[in-house]
Amino acid sequence: MYLNRFASSTKPTDMTDSDEFKSLLTSASDLGLTDSNESNPRYVSRNVVVNGIRIHLLEWGEPSAPTILLLHGANQSSHSWDLVSLSLAQQFHIVAIDQRAHGDTEWPRDGETNRESMALDAHAVLKALDVENAIVIGHSMGGIVAMTLLIAYPNLASRAVFVDIAPELPGSSGPNEGQKQIREFIASAREFESIDAYIDRVVDYDPFRSREHIRRTLIYNLMQRSDGKYVSKNGLRRAAQPTRPGNELGTRPTIEDIRSIDCPALVVRGGESRVLTVEAATAFQEALPAGQLTTVPDCGHNVHSQNTAGFLEALTTFLKV
Repeated sequence: MYLNRFASSTKPTDMTDSDEFKSLLTSASDLGLTDSNESNPRYVSRNVVVNGIRIHLLEWGEPSAPTILLLHGANQSSHSWDLVSLSLAQQFHIVAIDQRAHGDTEWPRDGETNRESMALDAHAVLKALDVENAIVIGHSMGGIVAMTLLIAYPNLASRAVFVDIAPELPGSSGPNEGQKQIREFIASAREFESIDAYIDRVVDYDPFRSREHIRRTLIYNLMQRSDGKYVSKNGLRRAAQPTRPGNELGTRPTIEDIRSIDCPALVVRGGESRVLTVEAATAFQEALPAGQLTTVPDCGHNVHSQNTAGFLEALTTFLKV
């Protein structure tokens, strides 16, 4: 059983009248992100069928405004960007995708979840929505997909933002401690007896978000099974798939590959990140022809959800230049 609401067809579903939206407004108010003088933005859930797969996405703001494409990290969903989307929707048209095998998008029939497949999905979604010159923002896995997308389609983006991620660097040898911690969390967060057990696990993993904030967002990461247990949407479907080459994200673009991304680009690092080192972030920024680097304090790997105000300040400064 799904715990959240989303469009059941290709017809957009208004989300502003939902309890989920009211909960989001409460979180935004708690964090000082809302302006009481602003009206609620357009916010819909919708599905598009591209590349033989049903892709679920969240669309915020007016389509006539400049478009921002948001690509989430592994084991997350489009809703990981909700606070960012709410804050930007008065000025931008936001398209936040549930990437294949994540969130409320279906699992691909061929099992392919590599970065190339995800990049092709993102390109097809933008084409289906008739979007050109998008601002592309990707976090972690979504950043790798964003790199792949912009290498394949050099004229697609007007700007790019890569959040706490970098391509593989020469001399790197396997996952670092931060990446190992993420993998261990994903492996241990597949099945729970209760909501509180899930929250306990997330609090242990993510000390930057409040317990109440985590409670408000858990519906986007869990489903309730027929036996009453709560299971990870992504973990459940991954566990059901046979292990074979090609069903993981695959190799990253190289430093040489990303030199072709010549639009203005911002690398964002979490100040306490254990995934993106200062050295890796600097090397990435220097390899980008029009690269910039900023560090957001008081957060780890999940910069935009752990310090949303700090992330928005860095992002809006970059977009105004």
